[in-house]
Amino acid sequence: MIVSVDRRASHTFAYRFQQWRYHSAPSWLFSLPVMVLMAVLLIYPMIQSIFWSFTNFNGYSPDYEFVGLANYLRVFTQDTLLAGLSFTLLFAAATTVMITAFAIPLALILNKAFFGRNFVRSIVFFPSVPSLALLALVWAFILNPLGSGALNSVLEAWFGIGPFPWLSNAELAKLSVIVVAVWSATGWHAILYLAYLQSIPGEYYEVAKIDGASALQRFRYVTLPLLAPAVTISTLLLLTGGLKVYELPFVLTAGGPGTATWTITQSIIVGGVGQGNYGLSSALSTVFMFAVAAIVLVQLWASRRAERNIL
Repeated sequence: MIVSVDRRASHTFAYRFQQWRYHSAPSWLFSLPVMVLMAVLLIYPMIQSIFWSFTNFNGYSPDYEFVGLANYLRVFTQDTLLAGLSFTLLFAAATTVMITAFAIPLALILNKAFFGRNFVRSIVFFPSVPSLALLALVWAFILNPLGSGALNSVLEAWFGIGPFPWLSNAELAKLSVIVVAVWSATGWHAILYLAYLQSIPGEYYEVAKIDGASALQRFRYVTLPLLAPAVTISTLLLLTGGLKVYELPFVLTAGGPGTATWTITQSIIVGGVGQGNYGLSSALSTVFMFAVAAIVLVQLWASRRAERNIL
């Protein structure tokens, strides 16, 4: 009896091994290069950064000493960090809300049939094609706070007002950076919503019309529930991108005036590479990584719950 059970177990194991060999093993082999690349480019640097955060490593000398939690204590006492934290949170929240508010109606318009629709879609999508650094250089010329700036020249010539300190006033600089970010990303997210809109069967709207639903009711009870997954993806990308923003405010305002548009990533890069405080910057990046992970998890939980409530 025991022998027969062992034979059945061995046959079952051999069968499962053959199934894994012919079905799962090839997929693992194809995934292996990507996994190795991720380990080399992502996991190893992350572990190394966590290690350096407990040292006074300056990035140049091979000699370093362990300082325990000293770097983590210094992280929360830096004025530039607190300034960067406030603007980073403001930027992430403002861009997420504003882009979502503009992208969904824009996608609804682009989903309608009209002359030149494909051309308009291309124009809307175009601002997301160039890099943010290049866009920031262009907008730095447009928003130049001097009278020679493109926007100030137009306002003065046409309306007789200005010049306005778009990039030299703290509040206007924050507003300018956020507006440029919204302008550059709204088209991309509108196309994302458009892709989901085009996947909604037209029969749903026909049934809603037969039932006497208005345009607003059709949007509330048909379009919005089926767009919920797209909203989750879009807001996740916007939130993570907003929290790690660097090139746009750095090129547009260099973090100024003062530290008005200073970001956390700028503190990490400038403090680590520019000032040789790799240990302190590693501690800041470690704290920032876990904080972003926590925010993203909360956002995903809230989005999934909202999806269930809508549906």
